[in-house]
Amino acid sequence: MLPREKLEALARRYQEIDLALCEPEVLADYQKMQKLNKERSDIEPVVRAQEKLMKAAARLQEDKAALSDPDLRELVEGEIPVLESEIAALEDEIRRMLLPADPNDKRNTIVEVRGGEGGEEAALFAADLFRMYLRFAEARKWKVEIMSLSEASAGGTKEVIALFSGQDVYSKLRYEAGVHRVQRVPVTEAQGRIHTSTATVVVLPEAEDVEVQIEDKDLRFDIAASGGPGGQGVNTTNSAVQITHLPTGMIVKCQDERSQIKNKAKALKVLKSRLLDLECQKREAATTAERRGMVGTGERAQKVRTYNFPQNRVTDHRIGLTLHKLDRIMEGDLDELITALRNSHQAEMLGGAGDPAHVADRRMEDA
Repeated sequence: MLPREKLEALARRYQEIDLALCEPEVLADYQKMQKLNKERSDIEPVVRAQEKLMKAAARLQEDKAALSDPDLRELVEGEIPVLESEIAALEDEIRRMLLPADPNDKRNTIVEVRGGEGGEEAALFAADLFRMYLRFAEARKWKVEIMSLSEASAGGTKEVIALFSGQDVYSKLRYEAGVHRVQRVPVTEAQGRIHTSTATVVVLPEAEDVEVQIEDKDLRFDIAASGGPGGQGVNTTNSAVQITHLPTGMIVKCQDERSQIKNKAKALKVLKSRLLDLECQKREAATTAERRGMVGTGERAQKVRTYNFPQNRVTDHRIGLTLHKLDRIMEGDLDELITALRNSHQAEMLGGAGDPAHVADRRMEDA
């Protein structure tokens, strides 16, 4: 059953906001108008879905009443199952909309991608993964700021940390956390053999200053020359900043900027987000176990997703979803994967076993 009182309250609030937005004093107050418009946009999808549900339910009642009419019986007998299916889908959609929102969903997000098992090929795959996220961000007009970058000698990426800013960033990227496995013939392979390597992805909501307070006495700053794989682009000035958070032993290093001050600011931002994540983990022991289990040590057996290049196939092992469009996914076409993961997560929150459209009829492929 749907929470009727809550839905009625949302409908009343929607009408109140519509009336308030017509008042001169509200129109003259930009901040208040902006706040009301945001609240209205948050409520509107639920109100519209409820309106559609009520119309469908009314039509269903009319059709059932018409069953006693011999002239209409054949017509409504065909329409009733369609309406019943539509009503069930709308009810499910409304239940999903009413799920409590994650307070982090609209935050900017720090993404950390690192090469795992597989040596130079793992570093090359990490670079490809990060490029995939850049393409995904570009399509949504998000801003991406590199916080730290450590390149490998063969042209791959040992580690990259970046801040993604834009609309609903964390809600889109949160499901990317974990060990990603690749199966392909590396450019470093002379005999054409397929190799298996991994890269790890960590996704952290950006911390606000009011949420994480760090005392100066808890920090140790080390300054060094920036490093790199070689060439003219290597920064030889003492601009790289490494911050050690003494109470936790957490270490963050940033060397992407030529300015020591900018590197320090970036390192502090990453450190605060990691500390916020650590605090959230302490508060939610179950989430801690799930997150650590997801990333683990970067070993192949701990994968959440496999990218099989010879078969142009990607499999997300958490929901058993396989798509044969790896070439498009590596160009940032992640929407189908992310939508399926979000639907599965919401179904679990509602007490279901998973999203039937993507889970029940698909088998897991671990090749």
